[in-house]
Amino acid sequence: MTIIDNALSGALAAQAALHTASQNVANMMTPGYTRQGVLLASVQPMFAGKLSAGSGVSVAALVRFSDEYKSLQMWRAASELGERSAAQPYLTQLEQVMGADESGINSGLDAFFSALNAASVDPTSTPLRQQVIKAADALAQRFNSLNQVMSGQRSAVSQQRLAVVGQINSLAAEIARLNQHIADSQGTGVNPTALIDQRDMKIDELSRLVDLQVVSQPDGTRSVALRGGQPLVLGGRSATMTATYNPDGSQTLTVDFASESFTLINNRLGGELGGLEHFEVDVLVPMMQSVSAMAEQLADNVNTQLAAGFAPDGSPGQPLFEFDSTGAVGILRLRAGATGSELAFSSNPATPGNSDNLMQLIALRSQPVTLPALGSVSLADAATQLVGTLGTESQQNQAGLATAETVRNQAEESWKSTSGVNADEEAVNLMQFQQLYQANMKVVAVANELFESTLAILS
Repeated sequence: MTIIDNALSGALAAQAALHTASQNVANMMTPGYTRQGVLLASVQPMFAGKLSAGSGVSVAALVRFSDEYKSLQMWRAASELGERSAAQPYLTQLEQVMGADESGINSGLDAFFSALNAASVDPTSTPLRQQVIKAADALAQRFNSLNQVMSGQRSAVSQQRLAVVGQINSLAAEIARLNQHIADSQGTGVNPTALIDQRDMKIDELSRLVDLQVVSQPDGTRSVALRGGQPLVLGGRSATMTATYNPDGSQTLTVDFASESFTLINNRLGGELGGLEHFEVDVLVPMMQSVSAMAEQLADNVNTQLAAGFAPDGSPGQPLFEFDSTGAVGILRLRAGATGSELAFSSNPATPGNSDNLMQLIALRSQPVTLPALGSVSLADAATQLVGTLGTESQQNQAGLATAETVRNQAEESWKSTSGVNADEEAVNLMQFQQLYQANMKVVAVANELFESTLAILS
């Protein structure tokens, strides 16, 4: 009977191995599936004696071919890719708007000062003066349009951040639920491999949204925390992240876990949250402040210079622009009722054709303005340098995005080399385990023949 018992244990082991191989083949195209295998162990002899070879084979365990280091590398790469991907659409849109000739500030400045230069030929010409008014109005509209685009981008960033926070909360709750199921399964002896695959896929999705620290626990669960150590998932419990608006238009992120609340201020969170934060704090807000400062200083300089001159009728110069940083219509506009006849081009009230003050107005183009994003630059170069700074930021992000995509692809391939299903390898396994099963059944047949022969002799 020992021969039959051994053969039956081998056949059962072969069946388990064939079942595992069939599961791998069935899930060859399943995203996130981790291939499995059987761990065979020889059973010690049940009877004493030097001639007792052993008691067959047993399936000691099902092995899940997973490399935790490769998983961590893949999640880290996903975080970097998410960070670069989140910012690039905004950078591209802003770069196109600011660099466009038909809508850029630089073209508006060129048209305004060109109109002033044309008026210097005949400072008393009504059509030339009216052309200055039209150019000034067009310039103000360009400032307002650009400010509106940037305000819209900031609102979009805020809405996207709220959506990302909602996704983080949903994924964290799902990971916690799967953690609980995995711990329960291991406690009852059920294979939790499918649950582990689902959980790791959720962690992968979460890592694209925010940079993570993932730690495996002895009970099979995974603890998940932010880069700064704030907990998101601990066993079967998950945290809740919230985003609240501040009076200045920014948002404050907080994480509530159990009875603790963590405020995330000025932290580089990584992932899409980090990309949105970097774009808003380091690019968009300084650009908005610079455009606003540029409009304000342009209005102040032009109005101050006009105040030093006289209109053709000898009256003192009137302001041309009005600036309002909080204006609902726009940050820059023409003074209500401004006309070409009010433009104070003359430095002498008695000589209407004098253009001394007009020359001073034209010279404002080369005067310095102070912008938060650039420091002190000439008005003529300010818009160009802002576009250049934005272009550099966009190019750097695009280069980082390309690198992040490459790193992510390489990390996925590295993960697949260990955890992915290889069709050729599984085909070989199927043949080997089939032969193992057939060989053991042959042993059973031989044992039966020997038993029948023994009974024939005894009878």
